Amino acid sequence: MGPTLSEVNDSPAVPCGALPAGLRAELIAFHQDFDLRPATGRQDHDSAAEAVRARLEQDGLRPWTLPGGAGTVCDIGATDPARPRLALHSDIGAVLLGAGLALAALDREGRLPRPVRLILRPAATTAPAGALGAIEAQVLDGVDRILAVHGDPSIDTGRIGLRQGPITAALGRLVLKLDGAGGHRARPHLTTDLVMATAKMATELPAVLARRMDPRSGVRVAWDRVEAGQACNVIPQHAELEGTVRFLDLASWRDAPDLVHEVIDQVAGMYRAKCEIQYQRVVPPVVNEMESTELLREAMTRSRGAHAVEDTGQSLGCEDFAWYLEHVPGALARLGLRPALGSPRHGAHPGEPAGAEDPVVIGAELLTGAALLV
Repeated sequence: MGPTLSEVNDSPAVPCGALPAGLRAELIAFHQDFDLRPATGRQDHDSAAEAVRARLEQDGLRPWTLPGGAGTVCDIGATDPARPRLALHSDIGAVLLGAGLALAALDREGRLPRPVRLILRPAATTAPAGALGAIEAQVLDGVDRILAVHGDPSIDTGRIGLRQGPITAALGRLVLKLDGAGGHRARPHLTTDLVMATAKMATELPAVLARRMDPRSGVRVAWDRVEAGQACNVIPQHAELEGTVRFLDLASWRDAPDLVHEVIDQVAGMYRAKCEIQYQRVVPPVVNEMESTELLREAMTRSRGAHAVEDTGQSLGCEDFAWYLEHVPGALARLGLRPALGSPRHGAHPGEPAGAEDPVVIGAELLTGAALLV
């Protein structure tokens, strides 16, 4: 069974959500063993999730695996129709593990304000995002709020970044496949010049979107793959273009596909090219709800002081946590991972001082403290 929190949390001198020294050391070791290990594929993700499940089971909890074998969910506290669950989420396994062990100790003492559900995110880097499968598996049933922390190397360790409203971008993925009559470069009028058509699409689509959409949407097209032709002086019969489209607002993300199809169809028609368009709305922006954002702010202020919370801008990065916020209110905090200037690096790598504070401890205490405030 896990450690008791009575000694630390009954003392007014100890911050809300503070973890016992033994649990802190365990989280740092876990972080070094799994979260800092270079990811080489699905197997590494599964081994870390398996270790989290095993440790939760050792504490007497009953985590379960989502369909397909990816993702871990664990309930803490008895189900109570009068008290909906608070869901906690993180991209760092040790953070969620630490919060879970701390809250389980409080539950055994009868001091957990409301039941909690841990959601260790599945397949976070795939598309479609693993959060969609988790939602289909009903992980949000009985949940009325969800809070998350996500590691951010641009923020100093010991601090978090918060923002009400959109904090990440929305993402669309675009694949164009063009076909037409190929032939000799000396007779371009008898062919479909797919190289020229592809080049035109690569330049026209970003330009048209920038002028046809609200500039506040921050639309940004980035091409990642262009393939056309295999020999000099030969016009190819097939070409492909693949890239991403990012937006700063939800409405533009939803409206973009119709405009993308319109522009691509017009360019393809100019060059007599047949074009197959594959457009996927990968993930909406994370839009932090006001009350949930302030809940995280209050928890961090009680834990570390008001100076430990900084306002952060909206990132062009994406996060599948956004899908949960399509169903329940919540907020995401950016957890600082950058060593503070002029101080030793905070326990982020093996071999550093044993007493150095690790960001995972701060993240676990943040989620624990937030759960005690609701």
